[in-house]
Amino acid sequence: MADPNVILATDCGSTTTKAILIERTPEGYRQTFRGEAPTTVEAPFEDVTRGVLNSFQELEELSGRRILDGERIVTPARGREGVDLYISTSSAGGGLQMMVAGAVKTMTAESAQRAALGAGAIVMDVLAANDGRLGHEKIERIRHLRPDMMLLSGGTDGGTVSHVVEMAEYIAAADPRPRLGIGFKVPIIYAGNRSATAEVERILGGKMAVSSCENLRPTLERENLQPARHKIHDLFLEHVMAQAPGYKKLITWTGAPIMPTPGAVGLIMEAIARENRIDVLGVDIGGATTDVFSVFSGVFNRTVSANLGMSYSISNVLAEAGLANILRWVPFSIEEGDLRNRIKNKMIRPTTIPQTLAELQFEQAIAREALRLAFEQHKLLAVGLKGVQQERTIGDAFAQAASGRTLVDLWKLDLIIGSGGVLSHAPRRAQSMLMMMDAYAPLGVTRLAVDSIFMMPHLGVLSTLHPRAATDVFHHDCMIYLGTCVAPEGAVRDGERCFEYEVRGPGGARQGSIPFGELRLLPLQPGEKAVIALRPAKGFDFGAGKGKGIEREVHGGVVGLALDARGRPLALPEGREERVRKLRAWGAAMGAYPL
Repeated sequence: MADPNVILATDCGSTTTKAILIERTPEGYRQTFRGEAPTTVEAPFEDVTRGVLNSFQELEELSGRRILDGERIVTPARGREGVDLYISTSSAGGGLQMMVAGAVKTMTAESAQRAALGAGAIVMDVLAANDGRLGHEKIERIRHLRPDMMLLSGGTDGGTVSHVVEMAEYIAAADPRPRLGIGFKVPIIYAGNRSATAEVERILGGKMAVSSCENLRPTLERENLQPARHKIHDLFLEHVMAQAPGYKKLITWTGAPIMPTPGAVGLIMEAIARENRIDVLGVDIGGATTDVFSVFSGVFNRTVSANLGMSYSISNVLAEAGLANILRWVPFSIEEGDLRNRIKNKMIRPTTIPQTLAELQFEQAIAREALRLAFEQHKLLAVGLKGVQQERTIGDAFAQAASGRTLVDLWKLDLIIGSGGVLSHAPRRAQSMLMMMDAYAPLGVTRLAVDSIFMMPHLGVLSTLHPRAATDVFHHDCMIYLGTCVAPEGAVRDGERCFEYEVRGPGGARQGSIPFGELRLLPLQPGEKAVIALRPAKGFDFGAGKGKGIEREVHGGVVGLALDARGRPLALPEGREERVRKLRAWGAAMGAYPL
């Protein structure tokens, strides 16, 4: 395919359809204009293309480019008319909602969960032969949830077939009805023991639309997720999207298959990690859910914390984190009753935004806990394979770090990318940087960034067709680099020496010593690089061992270079007055809030 000069891309979200225009310039591809309109999947319109056309019209007005001829997209681009390529993602109508099932909860069922999440699905439940539920409870659960699609796995190739056949019989007995549309069968993908394929197809064939692909776990030591992920994307288009109002028409307009929004975000994360040979952690914190993406040593994982968000799910953040954990991040005195009332008000008025500094700081305190909890849940699923894994629940999150099974390694982490309103639209970029430093407590030398206007889904689909165009726009228009965080592991008494530093950069050399418990911000502008030499005190470790110095290249950003001597693990003072004093001092050091 010839390189396009003008690309049009949309993301049909649950509330808003966002359109962007990408144009080829002498310096490479750049995002030039952006338009948005309310999504029109639900009544009274019940046609997704109405919202898409409305977003195109806004782009036409802003850019002066004629995109539409009636309801037809003008192609190819000539002068100030038309586009060469149109692509889209979608999470409208609740996105892709799946149930997964496997023979053993911590092995094949967990692999099925990873496959579905990586494809961009919301996993409604994980069923397994050994999940502790009785047969009739499994059947009722499937009927009640009404997934868009199911994924069944179980057994290694050539192994026992009885457990996976048993799960197929439960699913057949449930005979689930589709969530969208009537008169069509719910699709199910079988990705288990090949010896059981014929029997599973016989059991389910009359009641569901059965597709088979390669086994997710052909052997205990190997996980094979890509075939199942590709099959999920295919069926998402053929079955789920085809039933959603207006999508049949939209599919005919696009130059590439429509992808679930989180699946597309995952693609751009993988592309950036691969292109730069780095380990990446990404988060998208929304009103109802928080998605976490990671690429460590080339292995991609995604999790959805479907009950951690900043508006609809805000009460659940309180329930999961506990009041004390939220209060510890509030830099002023507040009564418990007042805090609970503020949280409940946000839940029943989800579209409100903070009007005062106190409201903003309170909301950002909750965001820290939502980010931290979603990350702990992510670490549970982003694990290496084990032939025999012990049972794990979300409640084991805090024990997980010591077990060594998780793939998430903060020492290896090169880049953290934040997106979602509370991070992308914070009044000051320093607030976003401080929130992520507090929630993730990065170790060593880590770069931080935020997504400017949430265009990662658009770029994810584009990366499948034109990787260069996607990475050009990602680096120049999508990412706002905040700066670099430098933090050692260890702890001593406040005020004792933590580490000495020397920064050699564009402004010459700067050196100093930083005491434990302090946060210090040094200027380093976007696009600038410097070399930092770090000499830790004997109880502190920058990754080379306790007391051993390191030298690293660091990148600047709109905030700068943050020297974090608050210790790891990050501990806040127990006393309220001392804690508030510390929080205010750290906020002032970062320039996060007005003094």
